[in-house]
Amino acid sequence: MASIAASSCKYDVFLSFRGEDTRKNFTSHLYAGLCQKGIITFKDDQELERGKTISQELLKAIQDSKISIVIFSRSYASSSWCLDELVQIFECMKTQGQMVMPVFYHVNPTEVRKQTGEYGKSFAHHEQRFNNLHNVQQWRTAMTALANLSGWDLQDRYTYNSFSCII
Repeated sequence: MASIAASSCKYDVFLSFRGEDTRKNFTSHLYAGLCQKGIITFKDDQELERGKTISQELLKAIQDSKISIVIFSRSYASSSWCLDELVQIFECMKTQGQMVMPVFYHVNPTEVRKQTGEYGKSFAHHEQRFNNLHNVQQWRTAMTALANLSGWDLQDRYTYNSFSCII
């Protein structure tokens, strides 16, 4: 496995999140905290250049980051966009040695890992919606692998306060 050379990265951190769940609360606070510490952070609504194709820009930003923080929230799995990001993050972890840090924001980590509850419903919907089940299987594989990494479970206030002390 190749490791990411510090000088080759444009960003220290890439934030993967479901905007409607966390953009105006947790993700905004996390982004501000990281930036205050001098950590160069990519957050899609802050760093995308006007006129660029969003998907290409996001995939490049993931590749150009040392660390990806994946914020699994209630409707993260309902977004094919988030799931495509997740596959790219998984590939960068495997091929470039990118560090991945999962955050379980108001969602049970077991539901994410095993794709049950809302996550199971989202995947069932994707399987009915898309003819290409290969993509859905890639999403499932990436989610299982990344959700099994050690991360933060922010279902309660105590854990959230502990996480905020880190940044």
